[in-house]
Amino acid sequence: MSVDISGKVVVITGGSAGVGRAIAREMASRGARIALIARGEDRLAATRDELQSHGAEVIAISADVADATRVESAAERVERDLGPIDVWINNAMVTVLSPVAEMSAEEYDRVTRVTYLGAVHGTLSALARMRPRNAGHIIQIGSALAYRAIPLQSAYCAAKHAMRGFTDSLRSELIHDGSAINLTMVQLPAVNTPQFGWCRTRLDHQPQPVPPIYQPEVIARSVADIALTSRREVWLGGSTIKTVWGSRLASAFLDHYLAKKAYSGQQTEERIDPSRPDNLHSPLPGDPGAHGQFDERARSESAAAWLAVHRAVWASAAAVMVVAMLVVGGAFWLW
Repeated sequence: MSVDISGKVVVITGGSAGVGRAIAREMASRGARIALIARGEDRLAATRDELQSHGAEVIAISADVADATRVESAAERVERDLGPIDVWINNAMVTVLSPVAEMSAEEYDRVTRVTYLGAVHGTLSALARMRPRNAGHIIQIGSALAYRAIPLQSAYCAAKHAMRGFTDSLRSELIHDGSAINLTMVQLPAVNTPQFGWCRTRLDHQPQPVPPIYQPEVIARSVADIALTSRREVWLGGSTIKTVWGSRLASAFLDHYLAKKAYSGQQTEERIDPSRPDNLHSPLPGDPGAHGQFDERARSESAAAWLAVHRAVWASAAAVMVVAMLVVGGAFWLW
């Protein structure tokens, strides 16, 4: 059902919390050798110790992916300590929830440098090592918002749109070069991660992912299942499929629908202090793990995500059903 990643060297940026933490756990459970890159040293150490306690080989590197030099140094250390990189996963992100009119140029710059340019920096460092070997897999952790932007998250949506554009350009270049390097973008639904508790916000109420909400383990299993495959893009969750197709078929309608629904949809009824500490420039202390505060509302399974990843299975099943129907139909007419 999935490729064997035992012994493979897997780099995960933003690997100490949220989706990255869940991916690290899943990859390690399948025998991969893990390199974590993140800013928060507390969480890096906690993640490293957790994985090592289960027998995984792990290194943890403190680096801000907005700094290309630090990313390159991290890549050098990975290959020195663990060996050639097989899979590089660009997952690090920051966001600001705010109306555009209240955003600053500096905030746009910071979100862009981490969420978009961080993926570019990781990709460049991965390519520099994978191209001479003509092997490897780069996975971009995207979002349904890479197709359909929503109110209050203009900086994040723009960064994910940019990531998709960059990835599509690179993919065509790899095809032109006849490269065997695989490049996949995984588009995520709303996920229950700690980001909603520490992102910068100007909202008066607690930010939340737009329902339906999925647990990060749904994403982690899917990413591990496509590691080292040649998938171009994977849309995880029914809500992602609806968002992408809705954007393609009814963009004007969605503009008005989101204007009415997306403000309340991104907030709970719990009031907060908008000046609370945030992680835009520096990581907050502590180790929240992979989950945010929405466990009671988050889904641990997704049939749509499983089908998106294992399309060969259901395609084969569908083909068998069609053949069976043709055989039964033919027998009926012969009778």
